[in-house]
Amino acid sequence: MDAVDEQSDKALGKCIGVYAFYDYDGEPIYVGQTAEKFSTRVGRHLQGQRSDTIAYRILDPFEVAEIELWPVDELRDDPEKKVKLNALEYSVYLSAIEASRYRAILNEKMPPPSETVALPKSYRFGLIPDEMREEREHPDVRIARRAETLSRVAAVAHERGVVSPGLRRVIVIQAIRLADLAASRLAHAENRPKPDASAIDMRELVGDVIGHFDDEDAEFEQG
Repeated sequence: MDAVDEQSDKALGKCIGVYAFYDYDGEPIYVGQTAEKFSTRVGRHLQGQRSDTIAYRILDPFEVAEIELWPVDELRDDPEKKVKLNALEYSVYLSAIEASRYRAILNEKMPPPSETVALPKSYRFGLIPDEMREEREHPDVRIARRAETLSRVAAVAHERGVVSPGLRRVIVIQAIRLADLAASRLAHAENRPKPDASAIDMRELVGDVIGHFDDEDAEFEQG
């Protein structure tokens, strides 16, 4: 967070913008935006403070190995800040979906469909020290953690009573991520290639994860 954004000449931790989390395979797992400081919002995610994503067990901080930041601090006082942040978040989200092996990530709420924009310069950092990474990224450790996360998010759905389609979608995506990791571990044990991504038909399993943008129907909340 102390690295300096070339555009604003400010520490990244003090900038606003869009962020993405990646797991140990470099797989994008979550995209979000913040109109407050990166350091505040990202810190809440990774420390479980006032973060619905953590509280609902959607995202396991243990799985976050890298973070990427797209700072746009020039929008801080822009009257159309929310509209432009939404457009940037949606554009990063689409990029993450395209880069994902699963063509889906763990956002319970998809970003508001917006016009896509060119992405500004981003900054990507590893979060796990080398001496800790070997243990944390071991497949058996990750399988156990992922199974626990899936169990917890399913329990949250049970406890909520009224469950959003987004949370149901996250449960399916987590289950697929768990099954794929476990299948890859089995393939490794049997000395054969891991399953191809084509074995996963995410569209068939969870439906549309992109949404659509309609100029005439789009409405944005200001501020």
